[in-house]
Amino acid sequence: MRTTSLYPLIQVHEVESTARFYEDVLGFTRIFNSDWYVQLRAQGDHPFEIALIEQDHDTIPAAGRGPSCNVILSFYVEDAAAEYERLQLRGVTMAQPLRDEIFGQRHFIAADPNGILLDIITPIEPDPAFLATLG
Repeated sequence: MRTTSLYPLIQVHEVESTARFYEDVLGFTRIFNSDWYVQLRAQGDHPFEIALIEQDHDTIPAAGRGPSCNVILSFYVEDAAAEYERLQLRGVTMAQPLRDEIFGQRHFIAADPNGILLDIITPIEPDPAFLATLG
């Protein structure tokens, strides 16, 4: 199989308000719009995309309908600490505060309006003691 595109399709209760969150708070641009499905593209050097679909739409098999849950979307950014401050000022729900991990990440976890977790990450130098355990 030769894949030409890949993006998560998140099943949500309210497509429009969720799309506005990704646009207004995270800077995505709407590239396709309908009342039950929205596709968004991130800003940056790569055309990362996400799509939102009404959780009970008839294009979803009946057994798979309902809200997406237990999903974490990871976003690598230049400055996770600055994004943490910015998103806090916007009133975004924080699931985990900013912290440094010994394996080489500074990150925090926010939540979108549906509870989808957003792991905002900046790579940092791993702890030498952690690196020593790998080897």
